[in-house]
Amino acid sequence: MAAWTCRFLLQRGTRVIALRTGASERPVLALGCVRTVKTTTWFDEHLTEDNQEYMRKSFGEEYKRQTADKLNPLKDEPWPRHEWIEGSRRVGLVAVKLGMAPVWTKTGERHVVTMLQVQDCHVIKYLSKEEYDGHTAALLVGGKNVSPFYRTEEEMEMFREAGVPPKQKVTTFKVSDNAIIKPGTPLYAAHFRPGQYVDITAKTIGKGFQGVMKRWGFKGQPATHGQTKTHRRPGASGPGGDPAKVFKGKKMPGKMGNVFDTAYGLKVWRVNTKNNVLYVNGSVPGHRSCLVKVRDTVMPTRSSTLLNPPFPTYFTEEESQLAEDLYDDDMFIHTEPSLMLA
Repeated sequence: MAAWTCRFLLQRGTRVIALRTGASERPVLALGCVRTVKTTTWFDEHLTEDNQEYMRKSFGEEYKRQTADKLNPLKDEPWPRHEWIEGSRRVGLVAVKLGMAPVWTKTGERHVVTMLQVQDCHVIKYLSKEEYDGHTAALLVGGKNVSPFYRTEEEMEMFREAGVPPKQKVTTFKVSDNAIIKPGTPLYAAHFRPGQYVDITAKTIGKGFQGVMKRWGFKGQPATHGQTKTHRRPGASGPGGDPAKVFKGKKMPGKMGNVFDTAYGLKVWRVNTKNNVLYVNGSVPGHRSCLVKVRDTVMPTRSSTLLNPPFPTYFTEEESQLAEDLYDDDMFIHTEPSLMLA
């Protein structure tokens, strides 16, 4: 790939041609433009299709081998583990938003859930209190494997130290001192259980520049009764002569979306341990196939549901007989009979 750039040169010289007879020569400024070409080469730009397919297949096999080596982290001298106590803060997950689907309760109530799949989620790095903010420790968690050719050398060094493939999204989770996990440990959807409440953070869908009716939900102005071309306008912007200014934060037209937003207190209705899918109540920010950040809720009225969660996370060696689907107690299961005839 080639990128064109333009470089302007400012030169000082003398006028050679005069517009009228008898004009004296005066120094003038000359403005010129020089084009330069800056080339950037992708990893597969000069490769044949067979070579590209071979490289992708080779890296795919290498990623599978690295992931398989980390499936049993307890065999590789795990860090000391502690018991869960009140006030402990666990690590979260990085998941992919799949879409939405309906579910029903045993009483016939219909709820809409969002399906989130945990793909190749690993702990990347541990940050102590001194390294992070001086108040609490943190863990770097990455999700969804990507090609190493689109990552910097500094990022690749971090992934090599953890022994995991490069990730598309790397985020930070604050954890308590008793919830520290060794880098390279895989994280699964069974980290959360049905009935718990979670907070989900993602970047909202960008809507571009929008008016006040769409951006802030303004009612608008009347369609008739003397209104001329002001039906969707905001109207008066606020104070008049005193204080003679518009206060900061006034709701006006502007860019909408494409910012990070958090949905708090969403209930987990179902967990599919085979495909690592979470069924979370309601809608979550972000478009389909985007990466979201899932963690235990911080709402005080909902955090009491964490009575005995997998701590510090779910390990396959300890709960190998876990069912394929975990449901909430109030959720209706379609595979079970709904009517019992005597």
